Formats: sequence, C-alpha cells, structure tokens
Amino acid sequence: MFSYWPIVENVYLSFTTWDFISPQAEWAGLLNYVALFSNWSFPAVLLRTLVWVVVVVVATLVLGLALAMLFSRRIRGTTAVQTLAFAPHVLSGAAIATIWLLIFDPHHGLSRLVFEAFGATSPAWTTDGSWALWALIIVSVWKGLGFVAIVYLVGIQQIPAEVLEAARLDGAGRWAQFRRVVFPLLSPTTFFLVITQTISAFQAFDVIAMMTGGGPARSTTTLSWFIYDEAFSRTNVGVSSAASMIMFVVLMAITVLQFRFVERRVHY
Repeated sequence: MFSYWPIVENVYLSFTTWDFISPQAEWAGLLNYVALFSNWSFPAVLLRTLVWVVVVVVATLVLGLALAMLFSRRIRGTTAVQTLAFAPHVLSGAAIATIWLLIFDPHHGLSRLVFEAFGATSPAWTTDGSWALWALIIVSVWKGLGFVAIVYLVGIQQIPAEVLEAARLDGAGRWAQFRRVVFPLLSPTTFFLVITQTISAFQAFDVIAMMTGGGPARSTTTLSWFIYDEAFSRTNVGVSSAASMIMFVVLMAITVLQFRFVERRVHY
C-alpha cells in the first residue's frame, strides 16, 4: 500500500497533465517525457546529478576508508572520536544544513578564518553559482563520512589476524598489506557501501532545500530537487512524475549493473 502503489500511481501521472487543483488529470501520453528532453535545462540537471553522485560517493568512500583504517589502530580516545564521527549520520539534515550555513558565512563564518589565514577572501559559498554545488558536496560528504567509516571499521575488524600476520611474515609492508590483503577482503563491504551511498546521493534533498533551494540560478538543482520543484513550486505534476520515473529507471539500471559486473570482483 505505502511502497508499491505510489510507484504505480506515479507511472500513471507521468502520462498526464495535472496541477493539484483540477478534479481530474488529463491524459497527455509521452508529452511530459518529450518536454523534459526538449528543454535544455533538464540534460544539464542530469549531468549535474551525475557529477554530484560520483564526487560524493567516491569522496565519502575514500575518506571513510582512511578514517576506518585510523580507527582500527589502538589509540587512546579512539572510541570517543568514533562516536563524534558517527554523530552527523544520526542528525537531521536540517540541523546539519543550519550549522554549515553559519560555517560558510563569508563575513562571520569559520570558513572566513581559514581563508584569511592564507591571505585569501572567503567565497560566497551558497550564493555564488561557482561554489554552491561544492558547498553542498562538502556537507554531504561530511554527513555520510562517519557511517561509511564505521561500516568499514566493522569489515576491518572481521579480517582474520592470522592473514595479516602471514602477510607480515612474507615481508609485506603496511601499504602492501592494505593493497593486497585488506582492501580485497573489504570488497563485500565496499560493494554494499557503493550501492547504498549511490542511492542516498541520488535522493539527497534536505541539505539542498535548507542551504540553496536549488539556486543560485539552478546551479544546485539535482534530479531530486527538480522533481520537488516541478511538482510543488510549479505545479507540473506530470513533468515531475516523468522525472521521477527517469530517476527510478536510472537507479534500477545502476543497481543491476553493479550486481552484474561489480559483484564479480567481490570476494566473499
């Protein structure tokens, strides 16, 4: 009722025109899909979403793995740091966005102090089209970093100690151990995180809504925000539903490709 029926209803609405007010939706066929790809801005939204997903997922996984490797070492205070690192994952996106809006303030925020330390001027992070998307990427990576690090840490802790000991006896250094032993054995964890983080990045909404609202000049409008904006700001329910179906198909295709090709490199 709450998972599958909305999908079926959305498929129907994508072939209609409706403005939330008219008593009935009018059948439009493929006009909504044609309108999307006839508009130059929609391909730009798709490209921006692709950049967003790739950068956020890759940065989160790389930094999360590095953090997990650090956590795996027995250093005093590691447990407290793990808790602090995981905290952003359980905080609401609205709270996180509010905090980072203060940090990114070019006149009074902490980012200003960092830039001034190097003799530079802080950019207008959320109001400059050249910086706004990168500001959102920084926040999204920071939000997901703790979760990825903790999941990787669990995977590292499950690696048999005798395997690492055997690698050390064979003369493998830390980098060789990581590249030839640790990272290959973490492939199931990496596979899981790639899928979950890709889906999460495609569905990102709260941070965008609170920090930029898709602006300035639609420079931070990803596919998820485009769907919301078309439906609830422009009342183009049919176009919004068509964009939703495109997101659904893209996510399904990515997931199928990951299971079919990427999973072959996973060592269970």
